[in-house]
Amino acid sequence: MDVSALLDSVEGIAHDAGQAIMAVYARDFSIEEKADKSPLTEADKAAHDVIVKGLHALPGGIPVLSEENTEGFAGADANGRYWLVDPLDGTKEFIKRNGEFTVNIALIEHGKPVLGVVVAPALEVSYLAAEGTGAFKVTWGEGQSGERQPIRVAGKPAEGATWRVVGSRSHPSPDLAEWLEQLGPHDMVPMGSSLKLCLIAEGAADVYPRLGPTCLWDTGAAHAVVEQAGGRVETLAGQPLRYATPQEHLNPYFIVWGSQ
Repeated sequence: MDVSALLDSVEGIAHDAGQAIMAVYARDFSIEEKADKSPLTEADKAAHDVIVKGLHALPGGIPVLSEENTEGFAGADANGRYWLVDPLDGTKEFIKRNGEFTVNIALIEHGKPVLGVVVAPALEVSYLAAEGTGAFKVTWGEGQSGERQPIRVAGKPAEGATWRVVGSRSHPSPDLAEWLEQLGPHDMVPMGSSLKLCLIAEGAADVYPRLGPTCLWDTGAAHAVVEQAGGRVETLAGQPLRYATPQEHLNPYFIVWGSQ
């Protein structure tokens, strides 16, 4: 399967998962608490089942690392590939019913995200990218074309200009204030889930400093979108964020830049 066809297939799987999420979103639902105290809903489980079934049906037999079944992941395949999945990123936003939650599916190859699909079913928008294909935004629903529109980062703001800084809506960080003081004049753009990275990718924000805990599956898909749109996702040491050791689920602190 070529890259374009694979991207189409993964986009379809993510949309199917989004439909499963919205079926739960439309009614009352139960909420559990995982071992790390984070919430878990019926929608997380339903989306996980849809995605894993869909990815296993694709050619290649690439293993799947999903937030909802980390124990079932034995490692990357002989070619260093694995699927990295967050069936419902932004569960807190889902519970708040503010729409800022996503389905994240990424293909990792030798530690790098080479394909990513992010679907925000309640907002009726998706972002997708693959190496050699570019990055795109799709808006569907009433009055929308549903066609892929190429996206590009905004580039570095001019000297003295106000930076548009995107930040977490549900995870404030005490380290952020000091970092922002060094940045200079800025406006904050609050957003939930992996949509924060997607705002950088489409040029709606300039930088996203994440000085707090995240996991691999929170960033992989949108990371691919940012890179293919011309941006960077780097550790505080200026190194590309990597996914080569998936047995270690936590990311280091990182910065998403809307420029090269």
